[in-house]
Amino acid sequence: MGRKALIDHDELRRLTGEGLSNAELATRFGVSESGVLQAKRAAGLSKPMLDHSRAIPWKLDRSHSQSGPATNLRNLSSVAQGRAIPAEKLNTALRWADRLIAGGLDIAYEPERGFQEVPAVAGRSLIEGVLAEARKALEPAQD
Repeated sequence: MGRKALIDHDELRRLTGEGLSNAELATRFGVSESGVLQAKRAAGLSKPMLDHSRAIPWKLDRSHSQSGPATNLRNLSSVAQGRAIPAEKLNTALRWADRLIAGGLDIAYEPERGFQEVPAVAGRSLIEGVLAEARKALEPAQD
């Protein structure tokens, strides 16, 4: 079993600030890129992982993970969690969710069939909840 490499967090911050890639940092510190990523997390240099489980409560089949509905749900979830996304992606997701809600629709998922638009159940619409969280996060801060 190998020894655990020590990465100096101050040096990591400095080199990251200079724009070194993870591959370059790995070579510099004599660790794998995974080791660099772990050190960045420990040093507070990486963004926290987002949790999209509220917006996508299903285990998606790999073939559906990059579909339009999955992407739109992830984008709305990202915004709800305070992450900035490109305006074009945000507008696409907002228009998609608004269209579903205006049509009285929600989204459902089955691994065999993928995503389907289904009639919304009052008070239990996934799309309404995800959209409301995203819109709340987009509101200007009230002082």
